[in-house]
Amino acid sequence: MALVIFLIACFAMGTDIAFSCQNADDFVGARSPGDIIIGGLFAVHSEMLHPEEEPIKPVIQNCAGFEIQVFLQTLAMIHAIETINNSTLLSGVTLGYEIYDTCAEVTKAMASALRFLSKFNSSEDAVEFKCNYSDYIPRVKAVTGASYSEVSMAVSRLLALQLIPQVSPASSAEILSDKIRFPSFFRTIPSDFHQTRAMTRLICESGWNWIGVIVTDDDNGRFALESFGVQAMVNNVCIAFKEMLPAYLSDSTFHTKVDQAIEKIVKETRVNVIVVFMRQFHVLKLFKKAIERNVNKIWIASDNWSAAVKISTIPNIGQLGTVVGFGFKSGDISSFQEFLRNLHEKPTENNKFLREYIMLSSVCAHLEYHDFQTCIANKSQNDLLENDGSKPQFWRDDFLNANVEPGFIHSTILAVYAIAHAIKRQCKDRDCKDPSAFTPWELLEELKKVIVIDNGKKVKFDSNGDMSTSYDVLLWKEIDGHMEITTMAEYDAEKGGFIFEDEEKKKDFLALKKVQSTCSQHCRPGQVKKVTESPHTCCYECIYCPENHYSNQTDMDYCYRCNNKTYWAPINSTTCYRKTVYFLAWTDWFAIFLLLLSAFGVVLVLSICVIFTKNLDTPVVKASGGLTVCYIILFSHFLIFLSTVFFIDVPTEFKCKTRQALFGISFTLCISCILIKSLKILLAFSFDPKLQNFLKCMYKPIPTVVTCTGIQVIICTFWLIFRTPFVNQNFSIPRAIILECNEGSIVAFGIMLGYIAALAFICFIFAFKGRKLPENYNEAKFITFGMLIYFIAWIVFIPVYATTFGKYLPAVEIIVVLISNYGILCCTFLPKCYIIIYKQETNTKSAFLKMVYTYSSKSAGSVAVSQVSLDSKSSKSSSLQATITGSCKTQNDSVNGNCHFQVPGQPLIKGKVLPRNAARTMVRKRVSSI
Repeated sequence: MALVIFLIACFAMGTDIAFSCQNADDFVGARSPGDIIIGGLFAVHSEMLHPEEEPIKPVIQNCAGFEIQVFLQTLAMIHAIETINNSTLLSGVTLGYEIYDTCAEVTKAMASALRFLSKFNSSEDAVEFKCNYSDYIPRVKAVTGASYSEVSMAVSRLLALQLIPQVSPASSAEILSDKIRFPSFFRTIPSDFHQTRAMTRLICESGWNWIGVIVTDDDNGRFALESFGVQAMVNNVCIAFKEMLPAYLSDSTFHTKVDQAIEKIVKETRVNVIVVFMRQFHVLKLFKKAIERNVNKIWIASDNWSAAVKISTIPNIGQLGTVVGFGFKSGDISSFQEFLRNLHEKPTENNKFLREYIMLSSVCAHLEYHDFQTCIANKSQNDLLENDGSKPQFWRDDFLNANVEPGFIHSTILAVYAIAHAIKRQCKDRDCKDPSAFTPWELLEELKKVIVIDNGKKVKFDSNGDMSTSYDVLLWKEIDGHMEITTMAEYDAEKGGFIFEDEEKKKDFLALKKVQSTCSQHCRPGQVKKVTESPHTCCYECIYCPENHYSNQTDMDYCYRCNNKTYWAPINSTTCYRKTVYFLAWTDWFAIFLLLLSAFGVVLVLSICVIFTKNLDTPVVKASGGLTVCYIILFSHFLIFLSTVFFIDVPTEFKCKTRQALFGISFTLCISCILIKSLKILLAFSFDPKLQNFLKCMYKPIPTVVTCTGIQVIICTFWLIFRTPFVNQNFSIPRAIILECNEGSIVAFGIMLGYIAALAFICFIFAFKGRKLPENYNEAKFITFGMLIYFIAWIVFIPVYATTFGKYLPAVEIIVVLISNYGILCCTFLPKCYIIIYKQETNTKSAFLKMVYTYSSKSAGSVAVSQVSLDSKSSKSSSLQATITGSCKTQNDSVNGNCHFQVPGQPLIKGKVLPRNAARTMVRKRVSSI
């Protein structure tokens, strides 16, 4: 019986296989009557033949290049409508269909769309012009298709005139989501926005950033390239080259463009990943040429050809490398596969596509699988006219099922069911057996709200008319010598991530990273990208991060800056390191040395205290001002040595405030007491009445010490209140933090030191005046030396302190304090200690009086002589020689203490000579004053 049907079909084919368009009905590819007609637009053929005669006439031509995959989509539409009619979805209402072949040509698709717009039951298929199509009943209520975005754009603009719903299972151009330009367009697939984002995500996760792109030179290819370019730019992926192939195979430059694209791929050796947005027949031509040139790359396939069996079965396809693609998420199509197995039992009188396929199968029956497929694709409708139909008929049961692309089949069935559910909602309160029961624009409104159950999930159109379904990530794997298209992962368009069923498939995904496709080597952590002269940001040099900067990831565009106050980083660093905090610690060898010196000074002070206490009643101790004065001076020395402790270890607010104030006040107290001693000594041994009177007025021991020290206390108090010292972090050293005391006010610090220097200078002047005292009591001379040591130390300190920085800055001041303190201490007390310990014979009252008596006698005699005024006049003759002509009279004059001096030519001069008992009295007064 089947053979009889085949023979009848072949006979019929011999009469109308040319598909010559004699009238409008001849233009229909497949049809079935029904209460509600749904139109279909599919590119069953890949190209429309062009007439060779001149001039060209407006005649619709035959087509060539039978597309098995698109033919299967028409069968999927037919199967879906038949299934709905046999179900209770539309009770009592049957769906019919009219399917047209666009031949991947906009012009022919527009002709089909015009027929859709024609008035229902119009014998002339005329499209009426109206200002308002609200009540207009066209030939179809909705349209499924078209296969390509470029065709859908043109058709949708035409269908929008009457707002006829168009639901495409394959047109993915992002621009079709624009409801202002395409108000009646829907699709059961995601837009290219999600596809290009998924591709970019795959490229980024695989570590690629230098790729090539090949597209067809049509609206679909250009929009896909634009969308991918935006996604690539956002994710720092650079497009090394872009190649566009002509949209039509009949273009005379097609093969030249293919050769140029292959040459570009071969030339760009660093590009190992190629993204391809093309139609299947374009990819077929490109891959055959690439196999001839031994091109081996990773090819990222768009949804248009990622599951194309006719491409995966090209001989030696494995030599091209790896093909990774994105296909529309498929569902359960088992019923459709069963439909295909029984297809040979279906009548063909209303399906020219099926009749043509049967004829092509017969013509190419003698060929092997791939050649059989190529034969079907290459035969034109004109070629079939040359066959007389007498050849035995051939049917391959497995061929159609083997070429099924589940994603496209599923989306086609989903498109039909979406329309059917919208019709069901529309027909709730209407008799839809009447074609005028509702208009297409009313169905459009219901289609926006429709919800379809797909594999147990509710799906619906979003505000852009898209169904946000997922993508299958497909991997072409060679198994047992045959290329198999396997599902490697699922891409969730909403979450933007990949989902793997098992670890094995995840390993396949991760294995893609082994292929390098970068313009430059990856910059390691510690390096940063420096853009070269290339216009692409992916082409760069890797340079080290500079000092105090770091990078902790690969391919960073900039280095992070360390917090310069607390962290540092060397060149080519991957992290920041905490700066080392420096200060003059207790454990530092230099600090230990200085502390030992201070401790020795304290011991020395205590030793002097013991010595002076034990020898309290000796002349040397008494001549030093007594034990009270000595204790005050020694106590101030002790505090000065103690103040050095506050310069060591971690600076604190207390230490910073205490150390300078303690030193300044203690040193002032010391100098004040020494100043009083200098005044007292000068007063005791001064024979000048005027100077004595002045010194007596100045010599107020307690008020002087309190006043001098009080002024320093006031200076320090104001300093601590208004510009108090504080702890400062010094960052001048790159890798270290110096903890130090900031003096708060250099002016206040200078005033404090200047005031001490002024007192020391006064003390120095007074001591210098009394430097020629008796040897056993020459304290003024040593005070002078002590003050000189102080001046030298602090004069040297100023430039050294100003130019020194770092943790040893406090040590500089400690050294100066110790030098000046030791100098004054040693010069003031060590000579006396030496006399007390080693020259005890001179530390007696008699020895001391004798020395003072001798000094006073000399001083008194010189004073008496200085009171004599001698005047002499010079003559014009030779020099005069003065002789003393008088002498003291020992009898009466000497008793009275008179002595006479006479200069020649001058009257007699009389003078007084102090008696011996008067000299002794003077010595006692000096000693008592001391």
